[in-house]
Amino acid sequence: MEANLPLTAELQSSFPWLSLIVLLPVTGALVLPFLPESNEKSFNYPRNIALALLLTDFCLMISAFSRTFNSQSDALQLVERISWIPFIGLEWSLGVDGISAPLVILSGLITFLSAAASWKIRSKTRLYFILLLVQASAQALVFLSQDFLLFFLAWELELVPVYLLIAIWGGNRRLYAATKFILYTALASLLILISGLALALSGGDYTLNLSQLAEKTPSGNFGILCYLGFLIGFGVKLPIFPLHTWLPDAHGEANAPVSMLLAGVLLKMGGYALLRFNVQILPEAHLVLAPALIIIGIVNIIYGALNAFAQDNVKRRIACSSVSHMGFVLLGIGAIDSLGISGAMLQMISHGLIAAAMFFITGSFYERTNTLSIPNMGGLAKVLPITFAFFLTSSLASLALPGMSGFISEITVFLGITSQEGFTSIFRATTIILSAIGLVLTPIYLLSMCRRVFFGPRIPALALVNEMSPRELSIGLTLLVPTLVIGFWPRIAIDLYEASTNALAQKLATHSLIAITSSISIV
Repeated sequence: MEANLPLTAELQSSFPWLSLIVLLPVTGALVLPFLPESNEKSFNYPRNIALALLLTDFCLMISAFSRTFNSQSDALQLVERISWIPFIGLEWSLGVDGISAPLVILSGLITFLSAAASWKIRSKTRLYFILLLVQASAQALVFLSQDFLLFFLAWELELVPVYLLIAIWGGNRRLYAATKFILYTALASLLILISGLALALSGGDYTLNLSQLAEKTPSGNFGILCYLGFLIGFGVKLPIFPLHTWLPDAHGEANAPVSMLLAGVLLKMGGYALLRFNVQILPEAHLVLAPALIIIGIVNIIYGALNAFAQDNVKRRIACSSVSHMGFVLLGIGAIDSLGISGAMLQMISHGLIAAAMFFITGSFYERTNTLSIPNMGGLAKVLPITFAFFLTSSLASLALPGMSGFISEITVFLGITSQEGFTSIFRATTIILSAIGLVLTPIYLLSMCRRVFFGPRIPALALVNEMSPRELSIGLTLLVPTLVIGFWPRIAIDLYEASTNALAQKLATHSLIAITSSISIV
């Protein structure tokens, strides 16, 4: 019965859409070093080429998914399989479903806007945009891989550009932040590799194919150990407490475009991988450990919010808020029903847009003030009224104001928890009450930051700064308008993944029923 679950269905692709999406940016990165620099403004050359490639790649995503992707089906679609290294079973295996499609589109949009936000990069521009292009290919491959080893190679590849982008173009403590990032994520990758290979070798049949791994559905202590290995490995990227400490340092030292990538794309890789591996491949272990996941999510929400109060650096405060908001992703995944998983997906999409907007706008006024210290800023609303309006709007979206995407995603997670009859009423009530503490704290630390940065005594040195340029306005609107559209019309996002999240919840329900039936039989 399990082999016939809808999650294993596949629809082959007649055109290599997904390979084009993955390979176009990295091909540009390989060609870029050999192109001539034509004039004295040579820093414009790699930037313009990178922008053109990333825009083309994003258009390919929209074209492929609008024309050939059926959002009403939970089947794996546009599947491409080519035997790559047969003696270890590695395939160039790509596919997309409702869980990956919206995140691929999100990553394409954020990466293009990150390149557009890098307009004033003057140092080592060719290398900078080569790294952005490599990163674009690696993150797309993470979301589209249907072979575990291919997924792992992409997971490792995307670490290198981020490390270099922080280490070369970051702030004063950039080497410390970059080294901390790579140590955390590289060590976590060992657990991912061990758990994945253990699954591949289990059950007598060696396979790296994710759909075939999902059919194995390991149970017992072996399944729980693999689940914990994945949870820690992917939890570092999400991040979960106490594996989160690299994030404030990385954000604090990275420039704004790299912070956009960190918050908008990299954190979502952790949430996506939990759904793909911990829930889809290890449903029985997930049913056992879902309450623990919810508890970790509550800790993330409250700790991240409280830690944000202690930050006097704007970017570090926003980074801590990301830790808090990703706690709602854990709550949704732990809810083990379609509504909770849907809320987790919507929270990843919503937070990707909102956090990227906040870091971009922060970078915009950093270019003008040369400081991110909250005590050293004040009265900016009078000289930067448009910047203030954008920052306030993104803050309101982040604190889940009704009418914005953050509200829809978080309320969906709460409804998923309350509608889950598998949990006791006391557990559900406690979860809602404790999570609500984060909802109360979020507007306090965000609005107090707005007040201290944009109001209060004016700093004389900041009295003559310039307002946002048309380019910056375009980037800000491109990030914030979707949060309003999703807030008023959430179906535009939900329709992309609902069939897949419903199938995933159905699989969990099936395994829960099997476990109950087995228990009755034993009795």
